[in-house]
Amino acid sequence: MKRFAVFAAFSAAVPYVVAHGFVSQVAIDGQAYAGNVPNEYKGPSPIRLVSDISPVKGASNPDLNCGLNAQLAELVVPANPGSSVEMQWSGGAGQKWPHNTGPLMTYMASCGDTTCDKFNGSSAQWFKIDEAGKKTDDPSQWVQQDIMNGDSYTFTLPQDLAPGDYLIRHEIIALHLAVTMGGAEFYPSCTQVRVGGSGSGKPTDTVTFPGGYSDSDPGIFDPTVFDDDSKYVFPGPPISNLASTSAGITPPASATPSFPPEGASATAPASATGAGSGSGTSATHVATPSASAGTGAAAQGGKAQCRLKSRATVDASTLIENRPRHYSRIMRRIMHAS
Repeated sequence: MKRFAVFAAFSAAVPYVVAHGFVSQVAIDGQAYAGNVPNEYKGPSPIRLVSDISPVKGASNPDLNCGLNAQLAELVVPANPGSSVEMQWSGGAGQKWPHNTGPLMTYMASCGDTTCDKFNGSSAQWFKIDEAGKKTDDPSQWVQQDIMNGDSYTFTLPQDLAPGDYLIRHEIIALHLAVTMGGAEFYPSCTQVRVGGSGSGKPTDTVTFPGGYSDSDPGIFDPTVFDDDSKYVFPGPPISNLASTSAGITPPASATPSFPPEGASATAPASATGAGSGSGTSATHVATPSASAGTGAAAQGGKAQCRLKSRATVDASTLIENRPRHYSRIMRRIMHAS
């Protein structure tokens, strides 16, 4: 109870302007693709465009599927079983990712008999291929801290994936407000890929989003999130039988990809041999996104949900110029001292 009082007092007393974020780039087997800044379309991408950098709030929110008002992407890009997938997260206004507390989780779902650029993800059957929480060598730190430092996260696709179109749902759950029910912030992002090869695996432990989480799940509502010695319980299903065989933090993405011109052919489809190296002629390419990706919630989502309102006069321009610094480490010290 004392910790909740400290948290409430801290939240009320400290003026704080916080940014949120999005997946700004994905690279598959070294081929990099740019992502559009939310609500600022600039060109074709395999990453589904979201309407805002703010989080999805609430485990029953339809936007939990692929992000705030996620739109169908134009490109379906090549991959294979075992392909390396690198995700680069960014904050708003060109800043780094601003949070450092909570897990990263990665799911996949088949787009079925249609191509992913036409697939409404509301009915997708998601299976979890990877999850990362606290660091094994330092349980007081989360892997997400390295994302905040500017690093990327890289994982391999499952080795026995059957050929076809898939969505990759890569997600950060920010838990800095998870000491209260409904405080967790969800940042899901979906990338459209076409998997080649000759795999035949069928995933187990599938879920839908929404439906895969509950606001009361231990890994979403977590009063002990700032305790260094607390054991984190991942929400959602267990890792599927189709799982990533390698995953972890990697250096910041070095490539600076540009968007392909509108209407131009994109990267080659995945090869039939499948060993993590796509080759061929062209990928699926459609026009500027307009159709919903199956998340019908309103755009405000969690906008401003994470901001701590100022009780004093603050020069907002000064705060925005500097990269937001998350206060979870400060919170940890305050709570341990209480």
